[in-house]
Amino acid sequence: MKVAMPAALAATAMVALGALAHAAPAPPQYDDYRAALMAFVDANGRVDYAGLKDQRVYLDDFITSVERLDPKEYEVWNEPDKIALWINAYNALTLRAVIDHYPIRPAAPNGSYPRNSIRQIKGVWDFNKVNVMGQSITLGYIETKILRRDFHEPRVHMALVPAAAAGPMLRNEPYEGARLDAQLDDQARKFLADPRHFRIDRTNKEVRVSEIFRWYADDFVTGVMPVRSTKDLCVVEKFAGPYLNDADRAFLRDARVTYLPYDWTLNEQSQ
Repeated sequence: MKVAMPAALAATAMVALGALAHAAPAPPQYDDYRAALMAFVDANGRVDYAGLKDQRVYLDDFITSVERLDPKEYEVWNEPDKIALWINAYNALTLRAVIDHYPIRPAAPNGSYPRNSIRQIKGVWDFNKVNVMGQSITLGYIETKILRRDFHEPRVHMALVPAAAAGPMLRNEPYEGARLDAQLDDQARKFLADPRHFRIDRTNKEVRVSEIFRWYADDFVTGVMPVRSTKDLCVVEKFAGPYLNDADRAFLRDARVTYLPYDWTLNEQSQ
């Protein structure tokens, strides 16, 4: 014989069931994307594009899942989960753009860039359409109209990988909302520790930094600049300062900012 549940316990159970019914859908687990990254991206963020092109099923399956993702599910996620999705989508779609044209050997190359550069793929950011949650957009739209406009998180510039040697390193793991802050901090530290992106030159009293700090200056600093600072120096101080030791941080206060040439050579593993 079944025993009736006490009224108070029954009410608690009903509340719990109601909460479960209205719980936010879980964000994707990124298993397919993780498999692709672990197989074809090394510890230095370099990509085996030839191998990825030959065995692209995991990457394509992840991109298909992003295409089919229900926007209503996405809308109830928290902000870190949303940011993680867009970073992963941008990087995965960039990988797909490269392998769709790999090896990059344009018949009429743009002489301003290396022959094997993503910049040789016509319209890759601004005209070539991609599908995210059923919406036809571009990679440029993801970066500018979603991540930069809607979330105001400057560290994404250390996570979005434009398939270039001078760009941020591609992690061989997906970004995940629960770990996003730690992952972005790690990206920032690695970026600033790499002389291709950030160098302090005490002899010449200058700090040499990636063009990223000039291209996206407004994302790194807001409000009124200190009287003593140029905008360039204020941008670098604002972003890099918290990641530097006391001596380097003090040096920045009177340093001159110059920009390192941006190498658009493809970020591929050595053949």
